[in-house]
Amino acid sequence: MGSVRGCTPYPGEDCACAGRDSFLTSNLYSNMLKMETEEEMKKISVVTDNHENKTAVDHGVGLIGSQKSLPGTWKHKCASYVLALRPWSFSASLTPVALGSALAYRSQGTLDPGLLVGSAVTVLAVHGAGNLVNTYYDFSKGIDHKKSDDRTLVDRILEPQDVVRFGVLLYTLGCISAGCLYCLSTLKLEHLALIYFGGLSSSFLYTGGIGFKYVALGDVVILITFGPLAVMFAYALQVGYLSASPLFYAVPLALSTEAILHSNNTRDMESDRQAGIVTLAILIGPTLSYFLYNALLFLPYLIFCVLATRYTISMALPLLTIPMAFSLERQFRSQSFVKIPQRTAKLNLLLGLFYVFGILLAPPGTLPKL
Repeated sequence: MGSVRGCTPYPGEDCACAGRDSFLTSNLYSNMLKMETEEEMKKISVVTDNHENKTAVDHGVGLIGSQKSLPGTWKHKCASYVLALRPWSFSASLTPVALGSALAYRSQGTLDPGLLVGSAVTVLAVHGAGNLVNTYYDFSKGIDHKKSDDRTLVDRILEPQDVVRFGVLLYTLGCISAGCLYCLSTLKLEHLALIYFGGLSSSFLYTGGIGFKYVALGDVVILITFGPLAVMFAYALQVGYLSASPLFYAVPLALSTEAILHSNNTRDMESDRQAGIVTLAILIGPTLSYFLYNALLFLPYLIFCVLATRYTISMALPLLTIPMAFSLERQFRSQSFVKIPQRTAKLNLLLGLFYVFGILLAPPGTLPKL
């Protein structure tokens, strides 16, 4: 009676009890295995989900990173386009525009700001396009190399087709701006077209087409384009007619601008000779190039001294830049041509600004032919 739940002492009971115990043990073991298997599957599922989430997050970060890098890429591209324009040389086109406008103001007593801005945009667009044409043809002819000042195409900063497209865009902008100027000014269309397309053709033919630069005529082109032509363009737009008087006042700026080009050509004398091109600096040699550079630097100051002593003291303002001119003379004499074109361009800008201020400050009627 005491073994109700155990095996009874009846015959055959021992085998039945043993079988039942074995069945229970087997079920218990199966359940335990099943539970362990489910736990393992849960762990694997959690690890897989975490891995997928991490991959998705990493992928998202990559996308975000690429999106964030796009503005940086465009910023670098825009900076490359700006550098290809050689903005340090823009003083050669801005100061003649300012001078021509100042001469018109002194002559007429009025100044149209719209025409001033429009003429500056037009001249800058043509100047920038001319610089790009120069870059393209110098690279195509093998003139630019790793040690050149302009390595836009040599270092693959831009591709040749990028330079071509940008140049076409700037020439188009210049033509559109010139058309707008015709609508705003009283200058005759044929006179505007003569000056504008004369400047545009010069900017292209300096290295493109005929390539005046390669046959020792580049200095003449620059002397005319960034002197009398640019000054006359700004002056005629303001007053509405052509006049010879701005040509005289353009001489000091034209000489200073030519000094920029001559310093650049003297620096590149050896590489230009190896490339098979001929510049004025190559024709006259290092010694005469030094004397020519000095003449281009200091002749404008001689003109300002004459104007200041004979007409008005305000024309002595550009003389404040003489120390910079002597510093450039010493650098050129020592044949240390590093950054000398850029420094000459800086002198050109300051001299031009003081020249413009001197004209604006001159008492009415004191300047000749105005």
